[in-house]
Amino acid sequence: MTATRVGLALIALVPAVGPTAAAWSPPAAGPVAEAWALFERYDEDLARIDRARDLLERAIRQERTVDALILLAWLHLSWADLRAAAPEEKLAGYERGRDVAKLAVELAPRNPEAHLWYAANLGRWATTKGKLRAAFLLGTIREAIETALTLAPNSAPALALAGSFYFETPGLLGGDLTRAEAYQRKALAADPSFTRARVELARCLIEQRRYAEARRELRRVLDESRPSYRADWVVKHRPAAERLLADLRGKS
Repeated sequence: MTATRVGLALIALVPAVGPTAAAWSPPAAGPVAEAWALFERYDEDLARIDRARDLLERAIRQERTVDALILLAWLHLSWADLRAAAPEEKLAGYERGRDVAKLAVELAPRNPEAHLWYAANLGRWATTKGKLRAAFLLGTIREAIETALTLAPNSAPALALAGSFYFETPGLLGGDLTRAEAYQRKALAADPSFTRARVELARCLIEQRRYAEARRELRRVLDESRPSYRADWVVKHRPAAERLLADLRGKS
C-alpha cells in the first residue's frame, strides 16, 4: 500500500449529480452554465479553468447557489491540480475549494456532491500539507465520503472516490486493497465510461500483480470512444493509462 495520499491520486474527481451516474448537468442558463461551458472543454486550453473559476467567484458574491458552490469547489481542485505552479498556490486552491464545498454542505446537507467535493478538496489539502496532517484528517475524509455514498449509493464518482481512499490509505490506518477494488468495480458497473475508475481499478490490479487484467483495463481506457468526462480523459486518464502500460512492459 502506498503512503498516505488520501486526496486521490491523480486523476481529479468528477462527481455526478444526483443518485445516478450520469455526467453532471448544469442549469440551462446563468453563470453556472457559462462556467461549465468553459470547463467541460478545458483540454483545449487549461486557462479555461481560470476563467470559469473567476466567473463563479464573481457570481457567488451576488448570490450563493448550491450549483455554483459545487462547481466552484470542483474548479478550485482542478486549478490546484493542473494550474498551480507552487505548493503554496496548490494549498490555497484546495483550501478555497474545501471552504466553498463546506458552504455547499451547510446550504444543502443532503446534496451528495457537496460532501464529495468537501472530501476531495480536504484530502488534497491535507496531503499537500504533509503525511501527518493527512493521517489526522482520515476520519473526517472517510465520514464525508460515506455521507456522499449514503445519499447517492449509485454515484460512480463517489464509489471511485471511496475506492481511491481505501487504496491510498496505509493498511494500519484502515486501507484495504480488496475494498478498493470492489468500489472501483461498482463505480464501473454504474458508469462503464467513467475512465477515472478504470485507471484506479488497474492500479489496484497492479498492486496485486494481476498484470494481464490491469493491461486489459488500461487498454479499455485508451479505446474509450465516449468518456463520461472527455477533458479529464484527454488531460489525465489517457496519459495515466499510457504511463502505466509502459511501466508494465516485461511484467507477467
